[in-house]
Amino acid sequence: MSLDASARDDDELVSPELARTGAVLRRGLRESPELRRGLTFTVVLAITVTVANLVTPTLVQQIFDHGFEGGFRPGFVYGICSVAFVLVVVAYVAGRRSARRLVTASEAALAELRVRTFAHIHELSIAEQTKEKRGVFVSRVTADVDSLAEFTEWGGIAWILSAAQIVGTLGLMLVYSWQLTIPVVVLTIPLLLVVGKLQAGFSSAYSAVRTRVGELMSEVSESVMGAAVVRAYGLDETVDRRVKRAIGNRYRAQMVAHRRASTLFPMAVLFWALALATVVVVGTINGRAWGLTIGRVTAFLFLAQLFLDPFSDLPEIYSETQTAIAGWRKILSVLDLPVEIAEPSPGVILARGALEVVTEDVRYAYPGGAGVLHGISARVRAGASVAIVGETGCGKTTFAKLLTRLADPVEGRITLGGVDLRDVAPASRREAVRMVPQDGFLFDGTVRENIRFGREGATDRDVATALEELGLGGWADSLPEGVDTMTGERGEALSVGERQLVALARAQIASPGLLILDEATSAVDPATERRITEALRRLSQGRTVVTIAHRLSTAELADHVFVFHEGRLVEQGTHAELVATRGVYGRLHDSWLGNVAAADER
Repeated sequence: MSLDASARDDDELVSPELARTGAVLRRGLRESPELRRGLTFTVVLAITVTVANLVTPTLVQQIFDHGFEGGFRPGFVYGICSVAFVLVVVAYVAGRRSARRLVTASEAALAELRVRTFAHIHELSIAEQTKEKRGVFVSRVTADVDSLAEFTEWGGIAWILSAAQIVGTLGLMLVYSWQLTIPVVVLTIPLLLVVGKLQAGFSSAYSAVRTRVGELMSEVSESVMGAAVVRAYGLDETVDRRVKRAIGNRYRAQMVAHRRASTLFPMAVLFWALALATVVVVGTINGRAWGLTIGRVTAFLFLAQLFLDPFSDLPEIYSETQTAIAGWRKILSVLDLPVEIAEPSPGVILARGALEVVTEDVRYAYPGGAGVLHGISARVRAGASVAIVGETGCGKTTFAKLLTRLADPVEGRITLGGVDLRDVAPASRREAVRMVPQDGFLFDGTVRENIRFGREGATDRDVATALEELGLGGWADSLPEGVDTMTGERGEALSVGERQLVALARAQIASPGLLILDEATSAVDPATERRITEALRRLSQGRTVVTIAHRLSTAELADHVFVFHEGRLVEQGTHAELVATRGVYGRLHDSWLGNVAAADER
């Protein structure tokens, strides 16, 4: 597939509004009020610089035509030079002040844009997040925002200054000599026609670059995070090919963009040189006939250069603008992703303690996919322990995500303590409902810091109390640096079991009323399993517990068992009752017993 075709495929995700460059600029400025704040004064400063530059050729003309008339006139020449010097100082001060204001406003706007985009990504439902590679979202917050910097700090104001300089200079050129102005203007028309013709190609090329940057970041981050699996399974060559392919796609996309931009630069320089040469030749031959003095021709030459300078800078300005537009379009398309989970304001505060859970005809389907859950109606009494069992892909994990409101049912409702989950205040829900995933994800930091994440404002004493309540105080003290032991990125400095213990302590410190567990003892050694099992027993006391059971030994200990099959709740009851009915659960139990027996024989 060609890069242009790929860019078009990617742009199908962009709303029609963002397909137009002008619309992207207007929307981008609207989304970044920091850029607009003080913009008028900045533009005034920038135009001051332009006016000072325009006055200089007039002063040069005065020196040539009147400073040497009838002999050298030092007073007049030095006076004009002093004025020119003052204008240079004014232009320097105004330019420096303008540049500083632009950089300050730009960095503030880009920082706020990063924060907004990051926050919006985390507000998206899990279904929406899983549709896109994580590295692409990272690219939107990092590389794509970076691509705006040159434009917001220089390129944007350069368009305003260039327009002011072109219009102002053109007016003065007409005053000095309309005859010399005509060939200069005529020579710029072909350049503008070429730029207009290439505009669509530029936009497509730079959009492809931003797409490839996201894909490259995704491939690199995935290969780094999966380094252990890559080595263990000998996937070095496969991953190497994938990363190199992403690097190659990024390189080719960038080269296409550079080639298209590079066609403009020599062309702009060529027209600039032709125009200046035309002024010199025509002015020399016809200057006297048109009443032009040496000073006026010299001043016109300066003016022509000022008029043409923006056109010679056009390729660079245009390139930065297209890069920014492509990046802005990607960022805005993320901000346009709908937030499916609308949080109530202020919302209902849940009661403390164990919570009753009721689901009423709950149905769920991932966007564009088939249904995952079909009419789940169930009740978990407050303080009960429920195990959810079923074959892989039956909807167990999706059901757990709905209980934590990582997504909302497409039909039906879920109540906690008699309150519709959609009406619960976000802070109250996060405090009352905690999910402990099987992988025990940890952030790069200390064990103490990761446990503190369980409750905002938690103290060292709270951390120690949570560990003691779970019987993990001795384990924590046995770590190399105690609770100050570094966990490493994603917790990889700890073993799987140790990560799960930290995750349990993080849940304990929050003191939730509903605890959702993705069975955490299926990949650890027996000693660690016993420690986790005891911690889980303590953690579950006085709380409603819903466990995604991968092993039926866990279901045997639950008060009640829900059996899922192909997205439906097909059976429920105690372990003994379900085994006796010889239904779906009975078959799962027989299969599990067979596996256990086979393992014992080995």
